[in-house]
Amino acid sequence: QVQLVESGGGLVQAGGSLRLSCAASGSIFSINLMAWYRQAPGKQRELVAAITRGGSTRYADSVKGRFTISRDNAKNAVYLQMNSLKPEDTAVYYCNAVITLVTSTPLGSWGQGTQVTVSS
Repeated sequence: QVQLVESGGGLVQAGGSLRLSCAASGSIFSINLMAWYRQAPGKQRELVAAITRGGSTRYADSVKGRFTISRDNAKNAVYLQMNSLKPEDTAVYYCNAVITLVTSTPLGSWGQGTQVTVSS
């Protein structure tokens, strides 16, 4: 019913930048919370940043001042601008959305993940 497609991952040197994008499609009435999570090898998935429909944001302490989350409600899209990247930012990044379907059913949905690798 709903698909989240991420793009923008890749390999970058420490200090570099990347911009992740995620677009949602399907039987969507509205998208409430959108967020980015990441999972490094051998570690649990963790919240990186989240943004409400109204634009309120929240960041993990480890990325504050370096990452910026934004969204385009008209496009059902969320973005993550990542600056001053560090090797410890290396992980698979996942898009997450809390969606209300056209049937009024709430749904939590995940993207397939995009790899971000930061070399030292």
